[in-house]
Amino acid sequence: MNTAENKRSIMVGIFVLAAIIIFVVGVLTLGGQQKRFIESISVSTVFDDVEGLKVGNNVWFSGVKIGTVKAIEFYGESQVRVRMNIDQETQKYIRQNSKARISSESLIGNKIIEIFGGTPAAQPVQDGNMLASEANLNTDDIMKTLQENNKNLATITGNFSEISERLVQGKGTVGSLLTDSTLAQDFKSMVASLESTSQNAVRASRDLSRFTSKLNTQGSLANELLTDTTVFNQLEQSMAQLEQATQSATQMAQNLEQASGKFNAENNAVGVLLNDQQFANQLQRTMQNLETSSRKFDENMEALQSNFLLRGFFRRRDKEQRKAAEEAQEQQQQLQEQDQQPANQN
Repeated sequence: MNTAENKRSIMVGIFVLAAIIIFVVGVLTLGGQQKRFIESISVSTVFDDVEGLKVGNNVWFSGVKIGTVKAIEFYGESQVRVRMNIDQETQKYIRQNSKARISSESLIGNKIIEIFGGTPAAQPVQDGNMLASEANLNTDDIMKTLQENNKNLATITGNFSEISERLVQGKGTVGSLLTDSTLAQDFKSMVASLESTSQNAVRASRDLSRFTSKLNTQGSLANELLTDTTVFNQLEQSMAQLEQATQSATQMAQNLEQASGKFNAENNAVGVLLNDQQFANQLQRTMQNLETSSRKFDENMEALQSNFLLRGFFRRRDKEQRKAAEEAQEQQQQLQEQDQQPANQN
């Protein structure tokens, strides 16, 4: 009996020890999952709707679990404040201007809080800080949007069905193109004209390309005008000279206009000669009188030459003139002979 009881006691002790060990391991495991035995800080955030979030749900940052939800409580009139325990080791990575939002571990998984954002210029989060929150679309909003999209899709499908029916019936411009052979032929002609126009455009572009290549040909006038600064300067000087000539011609035309204006005026001699008929008649009579006087003077000179008193005077004068002419002719002959002598010696 004692041996059997001892065996039974030993077995009971073994089972109790195994149960204690299992209990301790489970507690440690659950505590590790819940971050119970890790130093942490407490931060909070405020949401309008927690969407079924529960105490104990996880807190994630950059895809890594960093803490759990510690408490959920009402805040203000209709908001909810969520307090979170975050590992102290991750404190240096989370900034005070970071934000928190409610998300899901999977499509139908548990709710989690995701911390994101923040700039390096901001200070790390401290114990007791409150992070800003960002609202997400919940399932109801997604379903409402999906219903609206379904309605729009149904409307589009109905419109497309109506359009296809009108096309089959030949209504509208497109329907006429599909059913009317005349319009189809006109459309083909238009396409052919468009093709011809495009070919002309291609030829024009080729001609333009050849023209530009000629402009770049060395030695051509266009190339020299575009590249040779000397030719350009000469052309510029020619244009300046042409401009000066144009200005001179303009000035000359203005002077001629002023002169012609003076010709029409009667305050100068030329204007009087051209415009005063009375003065012109007087001038004509004066010229006639001068001509008559000169003729009479010639007659008087002939009469004086015939006068026996003055005949000797005129004869001596004629003799002196003939003698002076002979002496001038002899001097000219002597000069010619002197010029010929050096030429013969050479």
